[in-house]
Amino acid sequence: MKKARLYSGMQPSADSLQIGNYIGALMQWRDLQETYDAFFSVVDLHALTQPNDPAELREKTRRTAAQYIAAGIEPSKSTLYVQSHVPAHAELAWILSTITGFGEAGRMTQFKDKSQRYGSDATSVGLFTYPVLMAADILLYQTDIVPVGDDQKQHVELTRDLAERFNGRYGEAFRVPMPVIQQETARIYDLQNPLAKMSKSAESEAGVLWLLDDPAASAKKIMRAVTDSEGAVRYDRENKPGVSNLLVIYAALTGRQIASIEDEYAGRGYGDFKKGLADVVMAEFEPVRARAMDLLGDPAELDRVLAINAARAAEVADETLAKVYDSVGLLRRA
Repeated sequence: MKKARLYSGMQPSADSLQIGNYIGALMQWRDLQETYDAFFSVVDLHALTQPNDPAELREKTRRTAAQYIAAGIEPSKSTLYVQSHVPAHAELAWILSTITGFGEAGRMTQFKDKSQRYGSDATSVGLFTYPVLMAADILLYQTDIVPVGDDQKQHVELTRDLAERFNGRYGEAFRVPMPVIQQETARIYDLQNPLAKMSKSAESEAGVLWLLDDPAASAKKIMRAVTDSEGAVRYDRENKPGVSNLLVIYAALTGRQIASIEDEYAGRGYGDFKKGLADVVMAEFEPVRARAMDLLGDPAELDRVLAINAARAAEVADETLAKVYDSVGLLRRA
């Protein structure tokens, strides 16, 4: 039987991915590639909505791709490519922008938040149309499911609306995708501010566990993570957000139930618990870090793998784009 199609991606916005990306995306992708026809992209065009140094963006793009592979995303099992290597992404985004309402785009939560925070003059048209490009990313591959965090669900709903609108106006061209929302237990919070989601743009480095960090640095951050004065290793998101966050990380990386971990550390205090978690994180991250460094040590080979995968992605994307161009009445080049 033909496998259902999956699409997802992340921006190359930092030198290293963080543990939230690993647990919330990469671990999930690694499993999904076994049962889906999976397309995973490093979405570098999206990264242009923020100021970037060109040389740094190229390096971050390679580093992000290397971490995908090192975390278990196999180019032989899935299609792993760089977004800008497939021009159809930008081309379809323009077509979709012509059927997207101005008010519709303006209601996207992330755009509203950033434009209110920074002001209209500091907010680019690219940020405004970011969800339209995301819709193009998804629709190009006739995607069945899109694994996303709940903060991206609104963008997938816009994608569904645009697919249905296009199909209704011009005839069937797109499969209408379904979002698959990660479970709440997969959400990872900042180690120093466990009320805020862990982010690559965090105010303090001390709150973020980077995938490519030196193991000793990661262990130190865990030992200094904010907890509380009670001393009991117990999950209670409302009253013990710091300890609860550490329990979620422990459970996600080991596959254990939180109750089992609570039982193991009952009466032992936070020091033992944090030491145990640091050992788990180091054991999980060290082989990923070593593999990523090996890949980055041979950029020509990494670029070759990405080029092969981009060609595979372009075959699918170009077929969709040709159908769309015919549907809207664009004249084919002779």
